[in-house]
Amino acid sequence: MNFKFEDIISLENLLKAWIEFLSGKKYKKDVANFSLHLMDNLRVLHEGLAIKTYKHGGYKAFKISDPKPRDIHKATVRDRLVHHAIHRILYPYFDKKFIFDSYSSRLGKGTHKAVNRFRDYFYKVSKNNTRTCWVLKCDVRKFFASIDHRVLLSVLRTHISDQNILALLEEVIKSFSGSIKGVGLPLGNLTSQLFVNIYLNEFDQFVKHKLKVKCYVRFADDFVILSKDKNYLIDTLNIISDYLEKELKLNLHPNKVSVSTFASGIDFLGLVNFSDYRVLRTKTKRRMFSKLEKRLESYKTSMIPGESLNQSLQSYLGILKHCNGHDLARKLKVFIVKLDKKL
Repeated sequence: MNFKFEDIISLENLLKAWIEFLSGKKYKKDVANFSLHLMDNLRVLHEGLAIKTYKHGGYKAFKISDPKPRDIHKATVRDRLVHHAIHRILYPYFDKKFIFDSYSSRLGKGTHKAVNRFRDYFYKVSKNNTRTCWVLKCDVRKFFASIDHRVLLSVLRTHISDQNILALLEEVIKSFSGSIKGVGLPLGNLTSQLFVNIYLNEFDQFVKHKLKVKCYVRFADDFVILSKDKNYLIDTLNIISDYLEKELKLNLHPNKVSVSTFASGIDFLGLVNFSDYRVLRTKTKRRMFSKLEKRLESYKTSMIPGESLNQSLQSYLGILKHCNGHDLARKLKVFIVKLDKKL
């Protein structure tokens, strides 16, 4: 560890964190209000952090569907700025500690690279699709809501010796609890993305260095292990399930654990992967058309600007470039034209 408490709370870091935080948010009312007296607010925040009087505030809760219902908890602008200040300093250190095949909430990673790595491992295990490749696919049940604060803080202490930093992290972590006291992280915090990666890095290291698993890919709470041996995967499942429960207080989702052949089609990160092609899952296709229809209707009634509709379309077309989606891309464009004429 080569950072200090002052690195996090300095006015310079707070200002840089503010610039990063501001991206895409400067017209929001709470952000605009904070901006009116920015330097005064930064000084007060810095002083509160420096003399240890800073206390994390509460959260505003709301629900989203992305695609499944999720509970989001939004902190105040002041507290979200602290999250960014923490993340700016801690992320570079911890990112170097993570395994290569952890792909969530990391610079230069993401879903597309995770799926490509998954496919590369398939070709490796199957000897270029000449023998059967088995896939163990798992999902952690209620992941963010199950993060144990004591376990997380214990992990952080193995990396951080500065007691002031640890006290600040504890203040942020304990600012939120789910249905069980001392358990859960809010989906809305930038720090939560880093904390869950730090938390599951313990599992990643166990899988790679204790179990010596070669073909393993994780994105957030979804992970896959590939092997030519089905029984090996079944045995491994029992070991990792025990480890997650005993060491990290996590449980695998009973309905989202499977051991099947790659050739049968593996649904991983929104794409159904087969031996020589991959396609969007059916639910994703339906949601795509539904969202575009609603956005076009809103555009026609002047509820959203035209560029927002175009951004949505371009975003979906970008996704389709990463799978066998040429026909679907053509259908999307035709759908927009027909719907435009209809409305």
